[in-house]
Amino acid sequence: MQRFKLISFVVLLLVLASCNVGPQAIDYGNDGCHFCKMTIVDKVHAAEIVTKKGKIYKFDASECMINFMKEFEASDIELYLTNIYTEPETLVDATKATFLISKNVPSPMGAFLTAFKSKEDAQKVQEEKGGTLYTWNELLVHFKDS
Repeated sequence: MQRFKLISFVVLLLVLASCNVGPQAIDYGNDGCHFCKMTIVDKVHAAEIVTKKGKIYKFDASECMINFMKEFEASDIELYLTNIYTEPETLVDATKATFLISKNVPSPMGAFLTAFKSKEDAQKVQEEKGGTLYTWNELLVHFKDS
């Protein structure tokens, strides 16, 4: 009986550990974009979706993530993540990021879309490079209309 309790406890721990829903590091140069199938190499523009069940979808650009969302049930998504301009390879919550569309800051898929952790960071680059700032919701409307 003691052995059964121990095995049950270990199985329970394994089940709980496997239910961890969170981001996964992007393996630049090896991981492929789930939407356009290109290899993810740009450490400034990559993005990631994590579902409520913990499935990870990786993208070479935020615009690929947004286009992918048109084919996916939004209620199944736990996290929208995006790399930021000021700290390459750093994933942040895309719903809280500020985005800049500027012809002077190219992105992998040609939408000239770049994410920033704060509005202040985005405004500094906007002053130098030009372009238009968007919140997450404004960005979704922009892509829906275009």
